[in-house]
Amino acid sequence: MSATLPVADQRMVARAALRLITADRRAVTVLTVLNVLAALAGLGGPWLLGRIIDTVAAGAGAGAVDRLAAGVLACAIAQTLLARQSLAIAYRFGERTAARIREGFLRRSFALPAAVIERVPAGDLAARGTTDVDAVATTLRDILPNILIGVVQIVFIVGAVLLLNPLLGIVGVLGLSGIWFATRWYLRVARPAYLKEGEANSRLADELAATTSGARTVEAYGLARRRLDAGRAAIAETRRTRLATLGLRSVFFPSVEISYAVPSVLVLLLGGFLYFEGHVTLGTVGAAVLFLRQLVGPLDMILIWIESLQSSSASFARIEGLAAVPAGPPVSTKLPEGDRIEISHVRYAYDEGRDVLHDVTLTVRPGERLAIVGLSGAGKSTLGRLIAGVDRPSSGSVAVGGVPVADLPPDELRRQVVLVTQEHHVFRESLRDNLMIEAPDDELRRALKTVGADWADDLDRDLGEHPPDGAQAQQLALARVVLADPHTVILDEATALLDPTAARTAERALAAVLHERTVIAIAHRLQTAHDANRVVVMEDGRIIEVGTHDALVEAGGPYAALWRSWHS
Repeated sequence: MSATLPVADQRMVARAALRLITADRRAVTVLTVLNVLAALAGLGGPWLLGRIIDTVAAGAGAGAVDRLAAGVLACAIAQTLLARQSLAIAYRFGERTAARIREGFLRRSFALPAAVIERVPAGDLAARGTTDVDAVATTLRDILPNILIGVVQIVFIVGAVLLLNPLLGIVGVLGLSGIWFATRWYLRVARPAYLKEGEANSRLADELAATTSGARTVEAYGLARRRLDAGRAAIAETRRTRLATLGLRSVFFPSVEISYAVPSVLVLLLGGFLYFEGHVTLGTVGAAVLFLRQLVGPLDMILIWIESLQSSSASFARIEGLAAVPAGPPVSTKLPEGDRIEISHVRYAYDEGRDVLHDVTLTVRPGERLAIVGLSGAGKSTLGRLIAGVDRPSSGSVAVGGVPVADLPPDELRRQVVLVTQEHHVFRESLRDNLMIEAPDDELRRALKTVGADWADDLDRDLGEHPPDGAQAQQLALARVVLADPHTVILDEATALLDPTAARTAERALAAVLHERTVIAIAHRLQTAHDANRVVVMEDGRIIEVGTHDALVEAGGPYAALWRSWHS
């Protein structure tokens, strides 16, 4: 079963952005002040150029023009220095904020319930943690500072034109209405389009991950054509969504480019008329046109980046979607009293589908070896996951020492029950870091020796450069179990993927780990059931027999039939 991670709405994204800004409010304040000063310095140039025109028209000498020209140069230098310092602060702010987003994403990923992690398509979470996080980080570092500078410049330039001549200013602002309408349309249609593109990217990443991780299975069963067809379909969907966003841009940007010239044309026409009527000076008209032409730079910068801003806004919504995953119930503060595991009237269904476990009741006594057997699909692994606290029953309870297993905090759960499967993750870190437990080196070495990991003599060995084989990875996983020291170990096909020689090595390691612990073995080889203290037989999500191996064989029921079939 797979699930889909939610996507945050615009309100959640806005609140998250506000939290990020508030977390670095000092840098934002300094950044805003510098941008305001840079914008004010930028206004001096056009105003002084207008004064130069009026000075020349009045017949003043070269000295007056030189002084005004020096003022223009001083304004340009001041604007450059202030803008440079502003960008430096903005980039540092962007990097710090991007780091906060990455850290927050990791915290939320680790806080997700294990059941959610396992059911979400691998490509979805991977795409959010890589492509989406990188897109938001780029926005914070490169785009937002430029947009902030552009917005401040636009506000001051429009204010300057209105102060210079209100009528010319109003006409110039009205000339910008075409840009406003085009931008409003684009913002309305772009976000859904970019969200669809992000979903398509996640599906493509998931298809690629599934195909590459299962390459041997694809080869063994001749599934290459089917996987290629699935990959081509995902690529086609990704291409379609990207062309859709490209189509929006191909309408938006040409419309904006045409609109740039409209304010200047309107001001020139009206300004010429007012000049000939004697209502304004030539310098005023020239300054107004220069101010409006100055708008092109920040407007162009904002509108160029707005496409990336829409894309990163959709990415931010996908990142913040992790916060919308329903939180599990609060962890229990009560500690288990004893090691007895009680399973009482448990029902369970995946994603609100039909029940796969039906009214299962069972007691696991401390220190016993219990084997759970049955045909594929009987519910054995599901029951194991419930006992290990990975999943929570739909109804009924699974408790250890009187406390529901799924309510235990992770550290306490690890000391109670550990699930060992056939899949063992090895991190690209040192052997010491891969053991996942902070403990003295001699304790780590004892754990490795217990499981027969003679190859693991150097705790600083980089397992990224020297990855262990299947049997060694199994030993590493078992060493983690030794260090966690749980009283109950659940085995679910723990050696199924190993070759016979490696399996024998792993089984010797298992024997050392399981000594004096409660063992629940989800058995596919009935020799495991033969050696257990008790055998639980499951069929269609129900327990249909419980007893010792000999008693069940003598009873001649379903287990006896399984034993005869396996033994023959």
